[in-house]
Amino acid sequence: MLTSILMSLNDPRWGQQGGPDRGRDPKQGPPDLDELWRDFNRRLSGMFRGRSGGGGGDGPRPPLSPRAFGGGIGALLMVVVLVWLMSGFYIVDASQRGVVLRFGGFKEVTEPGLNWRWPYPIDSYELVNVTGVRTVEIGYRQQERNKVLKEALMLTDDENIINIQFAVQYVLTDPQLFLFKNRKPEEAVGQVAETAVREIVGKSRMDFVLYEGREQIAANAAKLMQSILDRYETGIQISKVTMQNAQPPEQVQAAFDDAVKAGQDRERQKNEGQAYANDVIPKARGDAARLAQEAEGYRARIIATSEGDASRFKQVLAEYNKAPEVTRTRIYIDTISQMLSSTTKIMIDAKGAGNLLYLPLDKLLQASPGAHAPAAGFAGEAPAPARATPSDTVSGPPKADVPSTTDYRSRDGLRSRERGER
Repeated sequence: MLTSILMSLNDPRWGQQGGPDRGRDPKQGPPDLDELWRDFNRRLSGMFRGRSGGGGGDGPRPPLSPRAFGGGIGALLMVVVLVWLMSGFYIVDASQRGVVLRFGGFKEVTEPGLNWRWPYPIDSYELVNVTGVRTVEIGYRQQERNKVLKEALMLTDDENIINIQFAVQYVLTDPQLFLFKNRKPEEAVGQVAETAVREIVGKSRMDFVLYEGREQIAANAAKLMQSILDRYETGIQISKVTMQNAQPPEQVQAAFDDAVKAGQDRERQKNEGQAYANDVIPKARGDAARLAQEAEGYRARIIATSEGDASRFKQVLAEYNKAPEVTRTRIYIDTISQMLSSTTKIMIDAKGAGNLLYLPLDKLLQASPGAHAPAAGFAGEAPAPARATPSDTVSGPPKADVPSTTDYRSRDGLRSRERGER
């Protein structure tokens, strides 16, 4: 309303078209201030109490009294206060918590739902998401190609430099600690994560970090980060640490690849050598065990043979003491029989007369019905079977058992008859 009055004052034709100076000549000068004040009172009284006279007449209105003017201001103040109090209502989502501040200091934490606090400037509030997972990236930004070498390069225990990129996911557990205990808690998470990983990598070897130790390093880093954040009272809970990439720096990548290939060749040769050893050693042990058993058998056989020979000699000695001549003859016959047992052809010189006698023993042995009869031995001896092995040689080492006594007698009879005929 006041704006419309001021605009009317700026109108050069003010007062000519139903204005307060209706009928005044515009050349007579500026409008009267009393008339302006009366028009202002009429407009203000019309706003609060309506027009007087019940009709929309254009008659003059009574001036606004100070009491009526004070009542309108009070109603306006009540409306303003009511709107101010209504501004204290706020809504907290299920995934959030409300933190109420009174004159900038912490007052309380409100739960999800409709809440009220004293409006500004007495109270203020902040909404903190406590269920959303937040992520901090160390060594890269958004993509692994966007490397941040200042964060990614780390030194291992064996004095090698490696490039590590990892991400840390965390959630909020205490909004009060998160907002007021530390100045920049999100930056603190990144610094703590970098510090923890540097400490763990600095105590590990390069091969362990690059290959088999990634999961273990991530688990140990999460524990160490959580302990540091709890000590700082940040109200943050580490949920997961993910190793995105771990590799040597690009400047030494070629040399590192050569070293890896050499290590792989070494492992391959070791495996081949181990496979060869696994193939040869069992065979060698088997041969050694077989030779040991054969030697043990040979030892046992020699001992048994020696003991048998000794026992046989004792028995022969006892028989020799009883009948020396018979025993000598028998020993001679046994010796000759053993020598001739492996021959099939015998040439005999008939007492130096120059005539040779040919005996086809193989034919005689095959034709003799008692060729396989057991030979009588000394006391305590077991009879031995008579066998004849064919051979093309005239004489040789013994290869068969001693023939029977019947064969000896048949050969002696044949020999005596031939001598008689001559």
